[in-house]
Amino acid sequence: MNLDLTREVPKIDWGPYLANRTEQMKSSTIRELLKLTQQPDIISFAGGLPAPEFFPLREVEEACRYVVQSEGTVALQYSPTEGYRPLREFLARTMHKYGIPAVPENVLLTSGSQQALDLIGKILINEGDYVITSRPTYLGAIQAWNSYGARYHTVNLDDGGMVVDEIEHAYEKVLEDSKRPPKFIYVLPNFHNPAGTTLSLERRKKLVEVTGRLNLPIIEDDPYGQLRFEGEDIPPICTFAPERTIYLSTFSKTLTPGLRLGWIVCPEALMRRIVMAKQGADLHTGTFVQYVANDICQRGFLRPHVERLRQVYRERRDIMLDAMEEFWPVEQCRWTHPLGGLFLWAQVPEVINTTDFLQKALVEKVAYVPGSSFYPNADGGFDAMRLNFSFCPPEAIVEGTRRLGIALKKELGMV
Repeated sequence: MNLDLTREVPKIDWGPYLANRTEQMKSSTIRELLKLTQQPDIISFAGGLPAPEFFPLREVEEACRYVVQSEGTVALQYSPTEGYRPLREFLARTMHKYGIPAVPENVLLTSGSQQALDLIGKILINEGDYVITSRPTYLGAIQAWNSYGARYHTVNLDDGGMVVDEIEHAYEKVLEDSKRPPKFIYVLPNFHNPAGTTLSLERRKKLVEVTGRLNLPIIEDDPYGQLRFEGEDIPPICTFAPERTIYLSTFSKTLTPGLRLGWIVCPEALMRRIVMAKQGADLHTGTFVQYVANDICQRGFLRPHVERLRQVYRERRDIMLDAMEEFWPVEQCRWTHPLGGLFLWAQVPEVINTTDFLQKALVEKVAYVPGSSFYPNADGGFDAMRLNFSFCPPEAIVEGTRRLGIALKKELGMV
């Protein structure tokens, strides 16, 4: 049969072929904002980006060269789904210092902690299942679980983190609405994204007590825990209830996000299911990047590097807080004072809708993420914004905060 390759082929309408779950998928507000703010004259507080000038370029280069020269035939090959064992051993030892009862056998390496969230959705969430979260909560978790048909019941967040006294009521409300219990509660205890808050030891223990009584699993997402600027480390929730907790973390905020390396610590009973889910997704996380990360970690670089990042990010947080005090209408706004991490959460007068106001901020050449993006049920945050202080150098933080202050004062008729 001869094919006429010059004939125009009719375009197909893909709509009828799409899976129903695609109707639940939404583009990430932050990813879209990052495209917009690539313009060099815009100062962006929108992304959750580490400071690129502190990426360990020399160490990564040396590790790449060493891995290729000494272990290249293995590092460039397929590898086990669970991940490179020496790196899992390193992570288990590191987590033991924080009280997490990890052994290599219950550590799974993932392609960033975002994949960990997706795998959790894949093995735990059925269409229509409820998840309990704080309001606001991490946008990436909402995006991961929406595609599995999750519904959300939320509890409030205050300066002390998730209001754990509301968990039992949320659980009962889910039972009333769906006739079945929620699948799990999702918690960001350290330097919450987006709010920057930290869950106290007292609240962590209360959360464990309440969820234990309700037999409710816990997802503990801890990407920022090592980036503490003030105070003492608080034991992870996982240390109090390891049999009911899935713990997530990542190298993205401490080493570099481009490696796309995260990990899950989970009870033995779940590991096989998560491994099978990951096999269906990507077989395994990239072998080469695991070898590179392991080489850097085994050389003892990570600890002093994290110490340096703590100093840098603390300075940038303080600069942003001072600039807000100087340039913003302080009598009408309030914001969190994070003890670590990358973000703070600001609330402005209710007459300002921060989703609409973003366009006016962009006129002043400054960007942020509107607060409503972080509400699973789109029922709040219209007077709030998330500000990232880790990415911009000090002079840009001051200037960007000043520009936001000008835009706010214009909107309020103060200038």
